[in-house]
Amino acid sequence: MLSSIPSQFMLIGSTVAVVLMGIMMMIIRSRSSKKPASVKKIIIPPIAMSSGAFMFCFDYFHVAWPQVLEAVIAGIVFSTVLIATSKFQVLDDEVYLKPSKAFFFILIGLLVIRTVAKVYLSGSFHLGELGGMFWILAFSMILPWRIAMLIQYKKVEKELRFLQHS
Repeated sequence: MLSSIPSQFMLIGSTVAVVLMGIMMMIIRSRSSKKPASVKKIIIPPIAMSSGAFMFCFDYFHVAWPQVLEAVIAGIVFSTVLIATSKFQVLDDEVYLKPSKAFFFILIGLLVIRTVAKVYLSGSFHLGELGGMFWILAFSMILPWRIAMLIQYKKVEKELRFLQHS
């Protein structure tokens, strides 16, 4: 079925989908900063995203090991920027994710980089392989970011409990 759709339409469609998901992520992030953070809110995104690994059960999404390594390294590098902009604060005796204007610019920058790379690389890799590479990159970005957020959240939560009991 996928092979009957021209690759340029798949490229355009998947790019539009990523932009829409990026916009949705910005909306979710701005709303989440208005509610207290929790361990569940921090760990659910990578757990939910991990189901995407099932794509690799199909040969269409096969990614060679050198490209896996490149995608993982790029994801880890990009995660450092997200880690640097994700901070927690205590308000009304609860832990909140501190709103960061830089986050939106970083997310837009990452979307632009991803889109340009996707268009550029679409001549070198077939769409399934490219999709797999970008999933690996995204997962390699979100996992360390969320682990760092969880560690930071637990630290702030511990400090808050200490202050409440003293």
